[in-house]
Amino acid sequence: MTISQLTKHTIKSEKLGNKNLRLLLLFGFFMLSVVPDVFSQNQEVLEEDNQNNVEDTEQDYEPFSIGAHVKNMHTWHGFVVHPGALFTANLEYNSKNKKFTFGFWGGASFSSVDVKNINTNENESAYYKEFSIYTKYRFSDKFFIEAVSHNNYTGVEERGDKLHYWSYDKTQGYNFVDLNFGYNITPNTLLYLATIINGGSGDYQVQSNGDLENSWTHYFEINSKVWQNKSSSLSLFAGGAWSFITDKTFYTKRSGNIINVGATFSKKLKISNYNIPVDVTAMWNPEQEKTVLQLDITLF
Repeated sequence: MTISQLTKHTIKSEKLGNKNLRLLLLFGFFMLSVVPDVFSQNQEVLEEDNQNNVEDTEQDYEPFSIGAHVKNMHTWHGFVVHPGALFTANLEYNSKNKKFTFGFWGGASFSSVDVKNINTNENESAYYKEFSIYTKYRFSDKFFIEAVSHNNYTGVEERGDKLHYWSYDKTQGYNFVDLNFGYNITPNTLLYLATIINGGSGDYQVQSNGDLENSWTHYFEINSKVWQNKSSSLSLFAGGAWSFITDKTFYTKRSGNIINVGATFSKKLKISNYNIPVDVTAMWNPEQEKTVLQLDITLF
């Protein structure tokens, strides 16, 4: 994600006396007589440079990219999605103007968690497995819209369910879609709003008549970089969730609560000729009374 800086220019108008006005007119005539000649002499050079820049840009453009991370755990919106070490990777396409992105993100863990089998009532070991799809469009350097299909199918078969990767059934509990908006109010401060749009993965409340009412959970976060030097930075964040429809949300037991507060320290570690980005995030979820420290190492 690029960030641009908003600057404000103040233009002051002053009245010129007759003497200053004549000098200004003489200077204007001088510029009109000289600039066309200079411009004509340099126009061919500028056009050639522009053409070379276009060719270089086209040659440098790579529509596809990949990435990989190693983490000691995986957290997201105040949740500990998996408490053990894991490997994540992504594959994405970016348009030439860098406005449109479409990609795949996935993860697999080195350790397992216990899930209860609904048929045997026994605990089974399950490894974290996720394959999510995302797309983003940047309207400007400040504003973007994003859609993410979260497909976390950890322990689906181990707990006795049948795996249907494209299922968004409310009660099956592993697929849901987020519609997200991001806006940079300053170069270092991002406002982020995410809404679960189809009631999947348990984002509902059971009504008195047995019907399932979608919560349409909203998650809002403020993230701001408060310090930075050549190789390091510190960001603070705070996020909360609520629903206008139900008395519970996907994230909370009540209709609204603060669920994600913390800080991320980012540093580029120089090893030989390589700079390896490392993030350490201290996260606190007040509702769950849970505090964790996440380490995220970018391999490439």
